[in-house]
Amino acid sequence: MSDTDTVTYTYFLVKILHSSETQVCKWAGEIEKDTHVIVNSRYGKDLARVLGPVRRMMDQDTSGIESIVRLAVEHDLQRYEDNIRKEQEAFLICREKIKSHKLEMKLISAHYVLEESKVLFFFTAEARVDFRELVKDLVSVFKMRIELRQVGVRDESRVLGGLAVCGRTYCCHGVTDKLKPVSIKMAMKQSLSLNSMKISGPCGRLLCCLSYEYDLYKEEKAKFPAEGSKIFHEKERFKVVGVNILTKRISAVSGDGRYLDIPSDMMGKEPSGSWNIKKEFFQDEED
Repeated sequence: MSDTDTVTYTYFLVKILHSSETQVCKWAGEIEKDTHVIVNSRYGKDLARVLGPVRRMMDQDTSGIESIVRLAVEHDLQRYEDNIRKEQEAFLICREKIKSHKLEMKLISAHYVLEESKVLFFFTAEARVDFRELVKDLVSVFKMRIELRQVGVRDESRVLGGLAVCGRTYCCHGVTDKLKPVSIKMAMKQSLSLNSMKISGPCGRLLCCLSYEYDLYKEEKAKFPAEGSKIFHEKERFKVVGVNILTKRISAVSGDGRYLDIPSDMMGKEPSGSWNIKKEFFQDEED
């Protein structure tokens, strides 16, 4: 290829099989979805699965995007399966070593990196752990490079996977690990229960899916009076106690206990910003 020739890359989203981490990689050509490839992960060269092409890179800087090393072959897949069996044994050995060293850490998984002489052990812990003696012990057993990686509770769910309260696999494991930050504000905007047991995942953190419909609720609720606000009709004041964007109805209560279930199209917003109930609504009630 001459210096004047340029390579046209296609960008693909790939998923590292062991850690379930996703990353964008490039390749000079087309690759079918679910094809196994070898990529440079942050832990070394490892096996990944192509989730599909990235159609729009937007304004993302592509200069630092890694190329897919190569397409996986049958030997790679067989070696990966063999490593899974070895990882089960390595996990048990490491767990016993942790116990003998009396370390306050929970072992999550063991992983043999596909193209490197290295074993990774993922663990969680409440605080920093001095595992230097543990590493020396493990090196004496495995006779190869040992790496211990402390991860958070969300990372634990991403690596191990499982079924969420919805009956589907964890979003961070089955969809993508690049999820939006989640806040209690998102649950409040969607009028969900603020009981932490009901809006938290098995990892103990707020459900990732709270962010999925948040933008819609935020946009639609801007078209309605806010809960707790006051609305007026013929000088009588009502307090908004509920807004349902799906049925497009508003619930309001007056000072004397009168309850109204109002269709959104019966609400009018004044230039001052206040909301009023249209007169026609009361005429319909009387009819």
